[in-house]
Amino acid sequence: MSEFILRLMREEDIEQVANIEKEAYRDKWSDFAYRSELKDNNLAVYVVLAPKDDEKKVAGYGGFWVILDEGHITKVTIAKEYRGQKLGKELLWGMLKLAKMKGAERVTLEVRVSNKAAVGLYHKLGFTDSGIRPKYYTDNNEDAYIMWRELADVEVDSSER
Repeated sequence: MSEFILRLMREEDIEQVANIEKEAYRDKWSDFAYRSELKDNNLAVYVVLAPKDDEKKVAGYGGFWVILDEGHITKVTIAKEYRGQKLGKELLWGMLKLAKMKGAERVTLEVRVSNKAAVGLYHKLGFTDSGIRPKYYTDNNEDAYIMWRELADVEVDSSER
């Protein structure tokens, strides 16, 4: 298994992100949405997980907003060819550390109630359920779990700042 790096998403990543998005979601974001998040939203942070031996390749991506002391995770996605390698955990852990560095004390996210793999990962990383958003997903009216995680125990060493 190759090693991976977490880096900020760049505009030239959007084509790969869009392709991963198409295979992963029914209700995918547009290229315009990502460009807007990168260029116009000063609350947003988007990252990609890339193999160290090919940093232009997107193996996964994620994003969050930091509003005051709270982070809101908007995306966590691993490309199909990289699933099953525990990269979702690596990506999400990197996002939690980055959110803390950006001033977040806690983070939240929504996840489809049917997405057992994601719910399990979030629980393993310390997220707890706090409620349900009924009919949250517009493509099929599926409910979403609302999950939260405090960041007090997330260590960020000085070399990462």
